[in-house]
Amino acid sequence: MKKKEFYKIRRYLGKTQSQMAPLLGISTKAIQSFEQGWRKIPSHVERQALFLLSMKKRRQEKVHNCWQVKKCSLETRGGCPAWELHCGHLCWFINGTICRGGVETNWEKKMKICRKCEVFRSALPTL
Repeated sequence: MKKKEFYKIRRYLGKTQSQMAPLLGISTKAIQSFEQGWRKIPSHVERQALFLLSMKKRRQEKVHNCWQVKKCSLETRGGCPAWELHCGHLCWFINGTICRGGVETNWEKKMKICRKCEVFRSALPTL
């Protein structure tokens, strides 16, 4: 995640740096460092920020499940944690989902795929 995207998420959520810090379980100084580009945004902070963003959008409009959008077979659905946990709108958030026929276990690799996916893009507002 780039600093500009992080900043836009915080602004979309309507949070100051000091309000955003406890939501992410980090210090206000860390927020400042991310937005200035002094520190790389860790995966766990990126995941939490995207999750909060998606929850705000979900309250505002209907988001479809991934297996409906991707038209997954029952066999594929059966082995996918998004189906098992009934959270197809959060498939991008859950490691171990079956996308493109395989499982991505690394967050960075998974996000490269997810950021191009219509399910991910529909789950998050355009910033």
